[in-house]
Amino acid sequence: MKILLLGGGGREHAIAKSILKSDKCEKLYVMPGNAGTGNIAINIQGSVNDFNAIADIISHHEIDMLIVGPEEPLVLGIYDFMKSKPELKNLKIIGPDKVGAQLEGSKAWSKTFMQKRDIPTARYRSFSSHQLSEASEFIDGFTGPVVLKADGLAAGKGVIITSDKKEAKEVIQSMFEGQFGAAGSTVVVEEFLDGIEFSVFALTDGHDYILLPEAKDYKRIGEKDIGLNTGGMGAVSPVSFFDDDMKSKVISQIIQPTIIGLQEEGAKYVGFIFFGLIKVQGEPFVIEYNCRLGDPETEVVVPRIQSDLLELFDAACTGQLASKHISIDPRTAVTTMAVAGGYPGDYEKGHEILIPEDSDDNCFFHAGTKDINGKILTNGGRVIAATALADDLPTAIRTSQSMVSEIKFQDKYFRTDIGSDLVKLNN
Repeated sequence: MKILLLGGGGREHAIAKSILKSDKCEKLYVMPGNAGTGNIAINIQGSVNDFNAIADIISHHEIDMLIVGPEEPLVLGIYDFMKSKPELKNLKIIGPDKVGAQLEGSKAWSKTFMQKRDIPTARYRSFSSHQLSEASEFIDGFTGPVVLKADGLAAGKGVIITSDKKEAKEVIQSMFEGQFGAAGSTVVVEEFLDGIEFSVFALTDGHDYILLPEAKDYKRIGEKDIGLNTGGMGAVSPVSFFDDDMKSKVISQIIQPTIIGLQEEGAKYVGFIFFGLIKVQGEPFVIEYNCRLGDPETEVVVPRIQSDLLELFDAACTGQLASKHISIDPRTAVTTMAVAGGYPGDYEKGHEILIPEDSDDNCFFHAGTKDINGKILTNGGRVIAATALADDLPTAIRTSQSMVSEIKFQDKYFRTDIGSDLVKLNN
C-alpha cells in the first residue's frame, strides 16, 4: 500500500517508523513531517487542514490509506470531505468522521455522551456566553477545586483548575470574552477529581476493538508536576496500577459503552480512541476523550507494539479487527521530551541539533525539527523525545535520561523526574 500520514510531531515519527517495518508498506508520505520523518519517508509540505490539497496529493500519488495524526483535521471533517469525493471512495482512512471526532472536538458533547450512557465522569454543567450568572451560581456550589474547560480545541491550553471561586468566575468570563477564541464560547464547569491519571488507547473498526498498551504522561513543565501545562514532557508504559481488576472495570464501564454509544450516535468511527482516565479510590473515571493517539504517549505505546501496525490499520479499515491479535512487548518504555528554553511560553527556533545514533531499544523521535541543507534545526517547542525500552522501570528511566542528556541544542530543557512517581508507587 501507498500511505499518506498527516502530521509533523513525535507521534507521527513513531507511527512512521513502525509502519515502515511492514511488508504491506510500498511507499510512505508524511505531510508536513519533520527532519526525522524526512530521513525515513517522503515529506510533503503543506497544511494538514488544506483538504483540497490533500485530496490532490492522494489522487496524484495513488494513495491507498490516509492516516490522520492530529485532532484538528478530524474535528474539521477530513473523513467526510474525502468520502464525499467519488474518486476517493476506496480510500482507507484511519480517523473518525466529524460526528465521532466530537468526542474530542466538543467537551460539552462528550460529557452529554457520557451522561447518557452512565460512563463514569466528573459532575458537570456546560454554559454558553449568555449564562455567566448561572455559571457563577454553579461555581458557588462547589466545596473543592473547580475545573473550567473551553468546549472546543484550544491547543491543550483550554483547561483551568482553581480553588479560588473569584478566580474561577473571572476565568470563565475571560473565556466567554474570547481568551481561546471560538473554543470558549461554551464552557464546561466540572468538579475536580483527585487521583492518579493514566491513558488507555483502543484501535476500533467501529464495532470491535483492540486494546493498545496503556501509558501515563507528564503534562506540567516543572519537576514534581508544577508550573504551566504543556503538550507533554514525557510518558511511561506500562502503568503498574492498571492491573487486571482496573482493566476489567475500564473495559466494561468505559470502553464498551463508548463504542456502543458511537454506533448509536451514527458515527463512522475507524481509528483510535484515547481515554484520558483518572483512578479515584480504586475506580476509573473519564477526564477526557481524544479521537487520535496522544503525544508523547505514542512514543512509548507504539514501540511496545510488536504486531504489524499497518496490518492492524488495514483490518480496522475493512472491519476485520475481530480476527486480529496484538502482540505487546512486556518491557517498560520511558520517553523524555527535550524542549526549547522558554516553552510553553516564548521560545526561539532555528538552533542546530546534534542527536546520537538510534538503536533497536533506544529511539529518538523528532517532534519540532526541520532539515535545512543537511543540518537539523529546532522548529518547535517540543523538539525530540528520547525513548528507552528496558526490562524494568528504573533502568528505562535511567536510559531515557541518559539519552536526552546527550541531545545537544541551545537552551535545551527536560524534566529529570519522568516516571519517578511510579517507582515510588511500585515500592
